[in-house]
Amino acid sequence: MDQLLQHVLNAVVLGGTYALLGIGLTLIFGVMKVANFTHGELYTFGAYMAYLLIGPLGLNFFLGLLIAVLLGVLLGAVIEYVLLRPLQGAHMDTVMLVMIGAWIALQNLELLTWGGVAKSVPQPFPTEPLVIGSVSVAPLRIFVLLAALVLLAVFYLILNRTKFGIAIRATFQDPDVSSLMGVKINQMFTLTFAIGSGLAAAAGALLAPVFVVIPIMGDLVTLKAFAVVILGGLGNIVGATIGGFILALAEEFGAGYIDSGYRDAIGFILIILVLLLKPQGLFAPRERTG
Repeated sequence: MDQLLQHVLNAVVLGGTYALLGIGLTLIFGVMKVANFTHGELYTFGAYMAYLLIGPLGLNFFLGLLIAVLLGVLLGAVIEYVLLRPLQGAHMDTVMLVMIGAWIALQNLELLTWGGVAKSVPQPFPTEPLVIGSVSVAPLRIFVLLAALVLLAVFYLILNRTKFGIAIRATFQDPDVSSLMGVKINQMFTLTFAIGSGLAAAAGALLAPVFVVIPIMGDLVTLKAFAVVILGGLGNIVGATIGGFILALAEEFGAGYIDSGYRDAIGFILIILVLLLKPQGLFAPRERTG
């Protein structure tokens, strides 16, 4: 039982960041119908910005994380404005190829800038784990979980309680009708891509002090973000949130009870099973009949 509780705690900590990744990706696809293959590189960008600001530049840890997220938002806005806006109305295959090219270009730029040596991000928390009953957890991981939950809560409040959120949800449902109702679609596209990118950068910045930062770290993250979206149902924001925690639980239990070497494989086996049994995703809305 103690081991079970420890695995659940570890999965919940990781699940919060997976949820950030999944929400950002499904938001962009739901509003813009764009498969954002740069999502993992935006995660990597957030991690490297956290390293630069907190390490070499010596900024306060919490301020550095905040600025890293804001820089991710800014980079997302630039990508949308420079690469995606000129392609409005283009075939989906064309947009997909452009985003794959951007993914490769960003990764090589990171490798050129930072080199291939792993970077570590200093953090202010004590290394001694906190013991809660029969389980233990590092204070840094508690901070990561709390920060992820705060970001999720803020996102849901913005989406459901503000005019901006209403405009995003309207664009999500029907861009043409939203445009007729006065919503500035181009502006919504830029803001949506920026927010989705910021959520990916936030996940990278939060996990950078937990792990190490390397240029290719975004490759697997991109696959996991798509896995979370598939689990939750394409375009389903709540589903993406739950899907993030489900994927984390599958990985943690697989690593704990089968073999740690199969951690990532077990998550993707779960995705294959979901695609075979329920291709729409676990939480896809039911289609109306009749």
